[in-house]
Amino acid sequence: MGVRVKAYAKLNLTLAVTGAENGYHNLDSLVCTVDLFDLIKLKKRKDDLITVEMHGQGTETLAYEDNNAVKAAEAYIKTFGTGGADIKIFKNIPVGAGMGGSSADISGVLKGMAMLYGKGGAAQLKELADELGSDTGYLLTGNYARLTGRGEKVERLKSNLRLNFLLLLPKSGVSTAQCYRLYDDLPKEYKSSQPAVDALLKGDIEGLGQGLFNALYAPAVKLNGEVETAFKELESFAPLGVNMTGSGSGVYALFDSPEMCAYAKSRYTGKCRCIQLRSIVWQKKD
Repeated sequence: MGVRVKAYAKLNLTLAVTGAENGYHNLDSLVCTVDLFDLIKLKKRKDDLITVEMHGQGTETLAYEDNNAVKAAEAYIKTFGTGGADIKIFKNIPVGAGMGGSSADISGVLKGMAMLYGKGGAAQLKELADELGSDTGYLLTGNYARLTGRGEKVERLKSNLRLNFLLLLPKSGVSTAQCYRLYDDLPKEYKSSQPAVDALLKGDIEGLGQGLFNALYAPAVKLNGEVETAFKELESFAPLGVNMTGSGSGVYALFDSPEMCAYAKSRYTGKCRCIQLRSIVWQKKD
């Protein structure tokens, strides 16, 4: 008998870099999960071994020792003393797009292991997740949230807004490490996430569109000109706002309806992969 977990992708609606500490950058970021997910299937083993099969997005050749899903399962087994698992991951979240695909898989495996073995409360899983990735703890619950620190401090935000996005994925990605290094060398212009947070909580989608920003956009563009091209292509549809997620290379536009989003997608003629997305509405029981 096995379990299935949907591990959802995220978008950064804002991303401010607020400093650095102990070799990590501190952030202030408004985030949401969207209806694009990796499907994770897990089955119990009679021993404490872990097997992983990857399918999709070019992950089939990912080395076992480099797979964060393996590290998540190992951490769970070490913490709770359970048996192992056979894990299959069917990836839909693009790799290297700034959508938290690796973190989503970590959180999905932790949740799946807890479902299999019945051990690990929310606080325990959050502690494990934080040790494995900066925004991994957030993706255990998803929905709207404000992340601070390295991304491990999660302030959940209640909103019923269903946001409509058109995402463009350049053919080449952006190295997160290089993007942060270049950010450190560039002039700084600090912006606050507060206006976007306020707009979200008031249900002001136009205000939210005006508040979108990402401090890593400038260095990402210097590393990959396709990011700027995608940004300008989306601007041509006159959306409520355009932004890059994470350290790139994914760029998205916010529209006020799914119909406007679908229209823009039908008219897009550029070279990027194009995906229509919606945010996931807050669920009190999560």
